[in-house]
Amino acid sequence: MKKKKVGKINVRTFDKKTNAIFNILIALFSISCVIPFIFVIIISLTDENYLVNHGYSFFPKLWSNQAYEYIFQGVMAQKIFRSFGVSVFITLLGTFINTTMTSTYAYAISRPYFPYRRFFTVYALITMLFAPGMVANYLVVSNLLQLKDTVWALILPMALGPFGILVMRTFFKKTVPDSIIESARMDGASEFMIFMKIVLPLAVPGIATISLFSALTYWNDWFNALLYVQSENLYPMQYLLMKIQSNIQALAQNAGMSAQMSDSLASLPRESVRMAIVVIATLPIALTYPFFQKYFVGGLTIGGVKE
Repeated sequence: MKKKKVGKINVRTFDKKTNAIFNILIALFSISCVIPFIFVIIISLTDENYLVNHGYSFFPKLWSNQAYEYIFQGVMAQKIFRSFGVSVFITLLGTFINTTMTSTYAYAISRPYFPYRRFFTVYALITMLFAPGMVANYLVVSNLLQLKDTVWALILPMALGPFGILVMRTFFKKTVPDSIIESARMDGASEFMIFMKIVLPLAVPGIATISLFSALTYWNDWFNALLYVQSENLYPMQYLLMKIQSNIQALAQNAGMSAQMSDSLASLPRESVRMAIVVIATLPIALTYPFFQKYFVGGLTIGGVKE
């Protein structure tokens, strides 16, 4: 049989001018994402009287760290550091539990030889389309599981999500070929060994992606603390900062009650404190993103080569 001659494949690429235009557009988009956060940092370091008289500015003439001094002074500083530790603990433990449960669930329904994969896939999809609601969640967590006013009330309600399951299911189906699984099984490897030694190393980009999503969810969560937590020792940082901002607004609304309250409110950096709260709540999780960036790049390029 004669072999067919395969001609050269012409890959069309952009010229230098087009690449330069795309680079400029991407750079402008990146700057538009970074500038608002830089602006918030500048406002948090601006003198309160200057903000009241001149408004927001990228180049204020008066700088002040009064907002951070107000947040990190005395008893308030102790509460913030304690809440920061609670948030870190919840984020780390919750992300580990969420990633473990999501990965194992998604791997099981991604394998064609699992007999109940269709049932569990539909089950996860239904829970994503039809949410039970706040009342049902509250009754389950408080009455059925007896988790109210415990740290587990801040972890377990978000320990497993259908969106991450469906994402990882697709990722496993595209990145873990059945031939590798069959080869390992013929060599005598158990399912647990196959999952730990073969599947997980191949799925690092996907696992890193859902881990970051889970960490963002746990770090930014304050609603579960509002529902289930009463002890101040269990307040996460987001909920504590929200209470600080609520107290500032309450002072502003009741400023006319007494002259002493009016004087204390006049010296209170309301606008800069709001921006400082945003910086404190956003900066720690933003600093972790560069460590996950290479995995996002790997997740985008993986699966680009087809057999």
